[in-house]
Amino acid sequence: MENCVFCSIAAGTAPAVIVREWPDALAIRPRTGGVTEGHVMVLPRVHVADAGTDPEVTAAVYRRAAELMAEQPAANLITSKGREATQSVFHLHVHVVPRQEDDGLPLPWTPQHAARTAAENGDRQ
Repeated sequence: MENCVFCSIAAGTAPAVIVREWPDALAIRPRTGGVTEGHVMVLPRVHVADAGTDPEVTAAVYRRAAELMAEQPAANLITSKGREATQSVFHLHVHVVPRQEDDGLPLPWTPQHAARTAAENGDRQ
């Protein structure tokens, strides 16, 4: 797809640090370096907007992400669909985020959940 950075990466016309390649997908390092050591994104070689667009492609990408996740003692597997769910690049990609105890990395909903819980507990007193 024209103007899709992940399609350009998959086609080999845009730079990326490729960690692993398969016939149907590739794993790249986030340009920012990631949120933890070893953070990678797995994306299909074909353009699919999000995890809800094509279940077969999504299943293949998750299978590849699971292969990488199996190499980690602890990790999160994260994707988003839609701006409201924090999707910023509209080409399916799954984050494999290695975790360690006390790494200080909150999940996307952790701050909101903590604030809601505190408000609810305050309302009950």
